[in-house]
Amino acid sequence: MHNIYITNLADHDQEFEVHGWNNKNNLKVNPGTTAAIGAEDGSAGAVIALHGGHEGEQAEITKDGFGGNDFIDLSNIVGAGGNLTVQQVNNPATRKGDPRFMQHLNEAWQRAGDNTKASLSECVHLDNSGNVSRIDAIKDFPALEEFVRSFADGMTYIGVGAWGGSPGNANDNNQSSAGQGNTDIQVTYNDGDASPPQVAFHHSQFAVTKRDETIPGPGILLTNRSSKQQDYNFYDNFWNGDGTAGANFDQPSNPTTLQPGETTFVGLPKASRGAASDDGGAHGDVSLEQGCDGAATISATDGSDRTNGFSHDVLSDAPEAAILNKPDGSKALATTMGNWMSGPNQATIDYLNQVVGQHRAYMGGTGTDDVASSNKCLAVDFY
Repeated sequence: MHNIYITNLADHDQEFEVHGWNNKNNLKVNPGTTAAIGAEDGSAGAVIALHGGHEGEQAEITKDGFGGNDFIDLSNIVGAGGNLTVQQVNNPATRKGDPRFMQHLNEAWQRAGDNTKASLSECVHLDNSGNVSRIDAIKDFPALEEFVRSFADGMTYIGVGAWGGSPGNANDNNQSSAGQGNTDIQVTYNDGDASPPQVAFHHSQFAVTKRDETIPGPGILLTNRSSKQQDYNFYDNFWNGDGTAGANFDQPSNPTTLQPGETTFVGLPKASRGAASDDGGAHGDVSLEQGCDGAATISATDGSDRTNGFSHDVLSDAPEAAILNKPDGSKALATTMGNWMSGPNQATIDYLNQVVGQHRAYMGGTGTDDVASSNKCLAVDFY
């Protein structure tokens, strides 16, 4: 017997429809708490978020399946109205789902043309501000499936997959890959970023350790969400205080090593400044100017839910012209601005604009959203 932990990071009660466990009863999880339901080995089912009585995003789980492994995926085929992720506990390498699905959905909707919006008006529901609040079942609307694939393909189960003689979509089929052994499962819901939190266990529901409750001072709450041990350095700014950003790469500080899934706080002096405004808070963004070999997000820790960056793999499908070899022989995407080794790589610029976008990560120029946190601390997650 293992547990499925369901965490609600939102500021409201969230109801879930439970198939296969909990005596098939719905489950309401209070704000900032985690509920646990037992799941016997060999059992299978789903945890589905409900939005005004409508089924939305769902975590599909098979415990102790083929080869003794759990099989999990995150599906939006019956709809969406919030963000949901699922993974094996303490194993971020097994995570499925886009932690900011609804934000990416709304961004795509705002960019869409009038004809696209008209074709989706029956299945895309908006709030009073014109933002997407919910979508209907993707499986019932081929045009909706095409639209969702434009920003979430490979991040979540979108179509019906290999079923009834159809080969399905390869990226959907890959979502059903095996986990690593038979363990507890973590399901995380949020209106904002649904990346799994740290939790403190207490009876049948667990109080989530809010990020802003554990901040000891100005600095960075750093998390390694990759599957390998990672080393990190911090670099002071050449021009602290004059509104110009430029890292002093000759003088690294605060060397930090994190194991997979580990989080630590790195304190920084209040004088550490880049091109941020002088409002007393912490400001930052994700930059790809010097290239990248992974993903990163940056988020406020003051409870405002401000976040930016990206969490999906951009290296595997990059064109050869955009890739360079690092000194250790591993591959990375080349610089978008130029450095001592080469000038700007146009293939990298074109590719990253397509798969990430300037609004989510800085590549030079303007248009990247700044993330501000009034408590002088930002959460930075590397994938």
